[in-house]
Amino acid sequence: MEFRAEARFMRVSPQKARLVLNLIKGRRVEEARNTLLFTKKRVAATVGKLLQSAIDNANFLSTEKGLDVDLDNLYVKHAVANDGPRLKRVRPAPMGRAFRFVRRIAHLEIVLAERNKNGASVAMVVGEDRTDGKKKAAPAKKAGAKVRLKAPAKKKVAGKKATAKK
Repeated sequence: MEFRAEARFMRVSPQKARLVLNLIKGRRVEEARNTLLFTKKRVAATVGKLLQSAIDNANFLSTEKGLDVDLDNLYVKHAVANDGPRLKRVRPAPMGRAFRFVRRIAHLEIVLAERNKNGASVAMVVGEDRTDGKKKAAPAKKAGAKVRLKAPAKKKVAGKKATAKK
């Protein structure tokens, strides 16, 4: 099962947020919490709140909805920081000029999944947006379609041959 938590827009650049998210990818939830507690980056506190929200979502589904979720087997399956809308600002410059600069915003997303006893993740997905409830099939390839490779181009001979005059 997968449990999602999203932070709509955080006032930090996505590049800085990715540094922290890469630290917790693939780790168990308890290990990820401890890593975030001792990380010195400013965004680590926000990512910690987001991780706690995903854990609470899993806890809610296990208690209220009756799904069998073992919180000790949860791990961070997916952690992404995407670009959000950019705030374009103007800064005064010498001699009456103005410089533009951009304040970047990140959209953070964390997905938790549950591992089986043998270490494999469970296939059921909870909270994913699907309109018809079915997985989308991969596009079918045409039968008999072959890929043709072009032969390498021949080298051209340099200009006219030099003639020797006596």
